[in-house]
Amino acid sequence: MLKKVYGSAVFGVEATTITVEVNVDSGIGYHLVGLPDNAIKESNYRIAAALQNNGYKIPGKKITINMAPADLRKEGSAYDLTLAIGVLAASKQIQAENLEDYLIMGELSLDGSLQPIKGALPIAVKARAEGFKGFILPKTNAKEAAIVDGLEVYGVDNIKQLINYFDKGEPLEQTIINTREEFYKGLDFPEFDFSDVKGQEGIKRCMEIAAAGGHNIILIGPPGAGKTMLAKRLPSILPPMTLHEALETTKIHSVVGKIKDTGLMAQRPFRSPHHTISDVALVGGGQYPQPGEISLSHNGILFLDELPEFKRSVLEVLRQPLEDREVTISRAKFTVTYPSSFMLVASMNPSPGGYFNDPDAPVTSSPAEMQRYLSKISGPLLDRIDIHIEVTPVPFEKLSDDRKGESSVEIRKRVTKAREIQTQRFMASESVHYNAQMNTKQIRKYCVLDEASKQLLKAAMEQLNLSARAYDRILKVARTISDLEGAEHINGSHISEAIQYRSLDREGWLG
Repeated sequence: MLKKVYGSAVFGVEATTITVEVNVDSGIGYHLVGLPDNAIKESNYRIAAALQNNGYKIPGKKITINMAPADLRKEGSAYDLTLAIGVLAASKQIQAENLEDYLIMGELSLDGSLQPIKGALPIAVKARAEGFKGFILPKTNAKEAAIVDGLEVYGVDNIKQLINYFDKGEPLEQTIINTREEFYKGLDFPEFDFSDVKGQEGIKRCMEIAAAGGHNIILIGPPGAGKTMLAKRLPSILPPMTLHEALETTKIHSVVGKIKDTGLMAQRPFRSPHHTISDVALVGGGQYPQPGEISLSHNGILFLDELPEFKRSVLEVLRQPLEDREVTISRAKFTVTYPSSFMLVASMNPSPGGYFNDPDAPVTSSPAEMQRYLSKISGPLLDRIDIHIEVTPVPFEKLSDDRKGESSVEIRKRVTKAREIQTQRFMASESVHYNAQMNTKQIRKYCVLDEASKQLLKAAMEQLNLSARAYDRILKVARTISDLEGAEHINGSHISEAIQYRSLDREGWLG
């Protein structure tokens, strides 16, 4: 007898429905076809033990299973439940009249309990699009899939529950989530707050500007000056994610199985990979492509601590995603594209010894060593970082001060207001949402300078030996500063503040 059961395969952040055809005939043998990988080929051992431990068995007949489309590579252990139910239905051990109404996924343990799967959210989105009545999956993934409305989602703990549902009509408990309520409930405040930071008023101002315009930022300073502490607090002042951004971000984290028993991600991601990371782990890829750190930080922050310690090849692969805000991974048979619109926050010591720009510390590195250290970061990468700021250690008087600084809540209000101005400004553009994304044409349109500001910028560029690449960056940052003030036009004070934030562009910065 032939039975059809439906599963799903995830490629990139999109799912493809897989039809599992199970045919039980006279003869003997177990044949699994349709390009399954080793994890799927091994499933018959898990299925046999799980069925045996729940009072059922794999029939001693000829079983042929085809996973269609047969030319598409299938991977992972999430098809165990699909195959097991297909075998039971085809061998008439259970009655399953409405089997084709459901999409079924789950990894089996030997006792019949279910392990979580990856990609539950994109699979649920596809199931709804293809008109399935419901999606049955492990209970740990149920909240994640239930984000998708218009689809019945049933989380099960054990294969026995599913057998009883199809064979005996015992009801399953539907998982229902109010997406909006869940989303706004998740907007609680993060554990790191700017009110904990003593001193560093100039750096806080810099962080506020970076958050308001979505600018990439690099912090340069000696060890212990507070670079990492400040970077960790940056997510707390970013504007809250929109529902669309939250769905997009949750989808990517779902593909790599990072969503555990939670629904929608409401907090912006903050990823901080170690400097030993490989370029594949950063960008994504592998034999079966998976999203890398830059995609996992989509709509959030990618923090690279000790930037010159990263391999140069790893840093160079960042250049194109920073520009295009997506990354495309190509293989011989298919291509996947992952979104990667993130804010790059980097920190570094100014020299191998760490204390180059600290007036009180001994100079332990020669100019040649420092030049070699800084040259690990290429010009084209620095060109994509709008704000460079020097961080100096906080004096004891400020460290011991009991007064609290301005809280993240207050700063976030100003940032959100500035972002709303930018949303209005770029309403007509699909690819530009905030100032950091402006192209040359938009800079000319929205960053018009009066004569006095032009002269100020000209004088600064000549006196400070600022490179040509700094010109557009200064205008973008100045536009954000004016948005924070609610000013319609850029004036001289906005330009002069933006000029300060280009430390590494000054020729002769080393001496």
